[in-house]
Amino acid sequence: MPGVPPDGDPVPPGGELPPAALESVGARGFGIYVHVPFCASRCGYCDFNTYTADELGGAGPRESYVDAVLAELALAERVLDGAAPRLDTVFFGGGTPTLLAPEELGRVLDGLDKAFGLAAGAEVTTEANPESVDPAALRRLRAAGFTRISLGMQSAAPHVLAVLDRRHTPGRAPAAAVEARAAGFEHVNLDLIYGTPGEREADFAESLSRAVATGVDHVSAYSLIVEDGTRLAARVRRGEIVAPDDDVAADRYLAADAALAGAGFAWYEVSNWATSPDARCRHNLLYWRGGDWWGLGPGAHSHVGGVRWWNERHPATYARRLADGHTPAKAREVLTAEERRMERVMLELRLADGLPLDLLMEKGSAAAADAVAAGLLSDEAYPRGRAVLTTRGRLVADAVVRSLVD
Repeated sequence: MPGVPPDGDPVPPGGELPPAALESVGARGFGIYVHVPFCASRCGYCDFNTYTADELGGAGPRESYVDAVLAELALAERVLDGAAPRLDTVFFGGGTPTLLAPEELGRVLDGLDKAFGLAAGAEVTTEANPESVDPAALRRLRAAGFTRISLGMQSAAPHVLAVLDRRHTPGRAPAAAVEARAAGFEHVNLDLIYGTPGEREADFAESLSRAVATGVDHVSAYSLIVEDGTRLAARVRRGEIVAPDDDVAADRYLAADAALAGAGFAWYEVSNWATSPDARCRHNLLYWRGGDWWGLGPGAHSHVGGVRWWNERHPATYARRLADGHTPAKAREVLTAEERRMERVMLELRLADGLPLDLLMEKGSAAAADAVAAGLLSDEAYPRGRAVLTTRGRLVADAVVRSLVD
């Protein structure tokens, strides 16, 4: 999970939730996120809650990780006490989940099935770095119950991968995607990053072409953001590389949208394209549509029934709190009805089907009309009571959102 959370309010030692939260859990869907905070090395642009073996002083925390997560799972089962529906989505993110053996990840998945039950056809995703999997590991992951995999490709250009501090070769991610399909994964995603300093137009076009050629059914493409405290930010500050250019990023986004549309992909969220509705990431849609999820693991965030909380970030502190019989949650906040409305506006506008106009207040409604006139919101969806971003609107989605939340 990126960034540093707010201070928040204290969490009861047992992690109990208000009765109102339990009464509404799962009303807009329920899933589980599992954070695996381990990486073989740290990418220069990443500010996620991750740790290398050297940073942890050895592999000990990795070896005891699954047991700690299962302890938090037992706490979650106790707190929710039968209120949650069966799981429709599970997402293992990181970090690099596939640094753990497939059987260890499968132990967590089995625990989830016993605690909450996996719904028929549940989507079970793991993220993976391309160099952290091979055909045998992919077959073992599939046998453990994973149905979807998201591979961090980022670029097909060697010099771009070098700036990003990625270890894999340009060809490894496309090869891993093909291997995942052969292993029986129902859905395969490739992540791309655009706007990296030194990336040329032809570099990104080649990245898109190679991603599409693998036959994956989902592509995510994100503009590079220089996060404070990262090695990339330090290099920019020292003048070693130039900061990403917003105009270049906009050009890259339009190139991605055109190339992917031409290959049979349709955007369904500002940074995500899929070949069919079935190929869309249901777990991420749960977030964008205001659903509930419990985040397991160090630094994981959760949202259940309008209560949002975040766990202790360091694996040792996280495990120690659970061993002491306490929730690993560091702090939480109970959202007001107005805060939940604003979050729905901020998240649902990013989707291709947009948001209902009746979610907007008076100023937001006026801003929506202005955005339609400016070509930022669809003039076809607006009469039907929906605010839907146009292609131009997607380029300035954050600004459109800010205008609508008033």
